[in-house]
Amino acid sequence: MGIGSAAAYLTPNEISVSSDSGTAFCSFPVTLNYDITDAASDTNSNGKTSAKVMLFGSVPVKQVNVNFTQRESVTLGGEPFGIRLYTDGLVVTQTSEVPTINGNKNPAGEAGICSGDIITAVDGKYLKTNEQLTDIVEKSNGEPVRVSARRNGNSYTTLITPVYDVQFKAYRIGLWVRDSCAGIGIITFIDKETGTFAGLGHGISDNESGSIMPLANGDIVNANIGSVEKSIGGYPGSLCGFFSDNHAEGTITANDECGLYGKLCGSSFNNGKEIPVAFRQEVVRGKALLYTTISGSTPKYYDIEIEDISYNNVNITKNMIIKITDSELLEKAGGIVQGMSGSPIIQNGMLVGAVTHVFINDPSHGYAIFAENMTDFNNTFVQKNTN
Repeated sequence: MGIGSAAAYLTPNEISVSSDSGTAFCSFPVTLNYDITDAASDTNSNGKTSAKVMLFGSVPVKQVNVNFTQRESVTLGGEPFGIRLYTDGLVVTQTSEVPTINGNKNPAGEAGICSGDIITAVDGKYLKTNEQLTDIVEKSNGEPVRVSARRNGNSYTTLITPVYDVQFKAYRIGLWVRDSCAGIGIITFIDKETGTFAGLGHGISDNESGSIMPLANGDIVNANIGSVEKSIGGYPGSLCGFFSDNHAEGTITANDECGLYGKLCGSSFNNGKEIPVAFRQEVVRGKALLYTTISGSTPKYYDIEIEDISYNNVNITKNMIIKITDSELLEKAGGIVQGMSGSPIIQNGMLVGAVTHVFINDPSHGYAIFAENMTDFNNTFVQKNTN
């Protein structure tokens, strides 16, 4: 691939700019050929235009769409928060064989149920908990039950005939499901204007199926980090924390690929400083700061390096590769640990992203999402729910 083709591939087809953002892509030798002063004279209009991407300022690469907008500012997070999430339906983690007098049977698997499916109802009764499903199956006396489910957004129904489990002395269908989850993450930012928050930088997924858990409802609470299980090569460590109390500080309104979002109803997470959000093309390879909490509930700054940047949104949560360079964080945590997802990344005085994943074999490295991706979803979700 030639350098011109590489520039075209690595440059996004659409970007956002404001009157103070300039015309250069900081991480690649390309610029935009247009007059930003004239085109964005009224940024409140959120106007759009097209522009040529120029390699080294002189070689045309491709046309891109340019959205003119006001630069957004948010309140910086970095604090840990407790998560209590309840699913919309029951998430299938796996199907399994049931021991019967006629050998092992797998009723759910034989009926076409797969890991990652969402069970919504049985015999017309909407399900909220694992216990409801167990109760219906146990009372079936082996008669077929009609299961309603979703797979990849598409609904279907199937009949499952329970079998008698000779080990547990009850009717079973060989189905393992999940109806809730709890854990600890890091707040990325708060939008004081709308009272919303964002954290994690990725959705909460079922460990077995890998699918994002469908949200029914949930809330967040205060949390404290008691200790850190250190990461080593081949084994990711984790933040070991606890819920400080059971008082809800906010409600969860979306579990999305870009993160966990919600509405604040308390004041515990409103103590950070106001910070502008960087557009993706302003992110630079080089030094940056990670703002996170590895003890108690008060975040600290740690040195990192942004080693690689991709404008290609094939995987929206892996826009950057970062390296932990801070000696204290390496000594205490070994680098990135589980539970650190959502930790804000600051560069040149702007929020540029958030940690999303650790490299299992090299925990000093990890992936990060653009802050712009997270704020874009937050703004879209808020607008959708206020219209």
